[in-house]
Amino acid sequence: MLFALLGNITYIQAFKAGELNADPRNQRTLIARFDHPRGDILLAGGKVIAKSEKVDGLYEYRRVYPDPELYAAVTGYVSLYTTTGIEQAQDAELSGNDPKVRVRSMVKDGSVQGADIRLTIDDRAQRAAYEALRATGRKGAVVAINPVTGAILALVSFPSFDPNVYTTFDGAKLVKADERLREDPAQPLLNRALNQNYPPGSTFKVVTSAAALESGEYTPSTQVESPTRLLLPGTTTYLRNAGGESCGNGRPPLAFAFQMSCNTTFANIGLDLGQEALRKQAEAFGFDADDLTVPMPVAKSVYPSDMDRAQTAMSAIGQFDDRATPLMVAMLSAAVANDGSLMRPYLVEEVRLPDGTSVSRAQPSEYRGTMSAETADQLTAMMVAVTQPGGTGTAAAIPGVAVAAKTGTAENVADAQDHAVFTAFAPAEAPEIAVGVLVEHAGFGGDVAAPIARKVMLSVLD
Repeated sequence: MLFALLGNITYIQAFKAGELNADPRNQRTLIARFDHPRGDILLAGGKVIAKSEKVDGLYEYRRVYPDPELYAAVTGYVSLYTTTGIEQAQDAELSGNDPKVRVRSMVKDGSVQGADIRLTIDDRAQRAAYEALRATGRKGAVVAINPVTGAILALVSFPSFDPNVYTTFDGAKLVKADERLREDPAQPLLNRALNQNYPPGSTFKVVTSAAALESGEYTPSTQVESPTRLLLPGTTTYLRNAGGESCGNGRPPLAFAFQMSCNTTFANIGLDLGQEALRKQAEAFGFDADDLTVPMPVAKSVYPSDMDRAQTAMSAIGQFDDRATPLMVAMLSAAVANDGSLMRPYLVEEVRLPDGTSVSRAQPSEYRGTMSAETADQLTAMMVAVTQPGGTGTAAAIPGVAVAAKTGTAENVADAQDHAVFTAFAPAEAPEIAVGVLVEHAGFGGDVAAPIARKVMLSVLD
């Protein structure tokens, strides 16, 4: 019996300890988790958007989110049993369990302290994005990036939720709040900016144009076949331009077709280049990659495979099975803005102890080389024309500032209104911000998404 007892103790301590410690019913683990304050989460300017407060009871500290719905897509939440968002991605640092944080904090004052996380988020950009998207009354997302560094300046998903409802220590109340939010048909818990992908519509013409220019077979002045309607190969279906309009004289320069977002033009270019050339270019932007974290994981943007010629034509205009996250929509512009070098997007600028001692800082790095600098310059000029008189994105124009952009109107499901999509960067000659906007079932991107992008860009450029 003694040997049996010793054997069981050894089994529990050696093989079951991790599982038992992780069991949500383990009160000792929960008490330890909330017996000291987590580090604060701060914006680039120093504003605190998540902090711990002292409370009475079994658990000593409770998480508080002072501006909850505005930053929920970034912070996520900490509850009795789960974490999400930055709270999850940086949990080791925030809780003080990260070895570097633990050692440094104990050397400083002999106790474990959670590290503070300073983000790249700009309060002005975040607020402008959230308020402009909320004003539409529709679901969607907005992402803004500094194209030179990859720092994420705004990350908004709407509708949002109040993460404070998850910080209660009343188990029954917590379950009820969670059920209510999960059963909400508007899906407020879904981070649409990072974890939902959509048809990119004509914003994908940035990719198709890059592939065309990189092929050496096209220049912005190359005349391209642009019929009023195009019979899709092997089908009886005709593709038309928006509103059934013609595209210039039917054989305009590529730059004009881009400015007017002519569908038949880019479908023809897709047929000429072929799906492999389009896929190579899409993958250069990060499509089909599953390695991106910011540090939260990001859903994969997809360029389809094994297509017939009709499907290839549709993929060239951002339809068929093309899918992109709103983050990717912003990355399209960020890559062009930075001479073809797409920087890795990131949210965490610095990890530091409460006394200000820096534990680590972000090191901007290239994520993808998407195109040559020459192609990026040509594409920039084409995108600037989109916001000038006659273009489809004039609602994003800013007086005195050259804004480069591409509108998108993405078909999604049968009998449903199109998604409004928009990608842009400014100033074109010295970019400071790139923006991606997607508004679900809102119609033409130039009408609904472009004004949102304009407000976000203005918030940074003013």
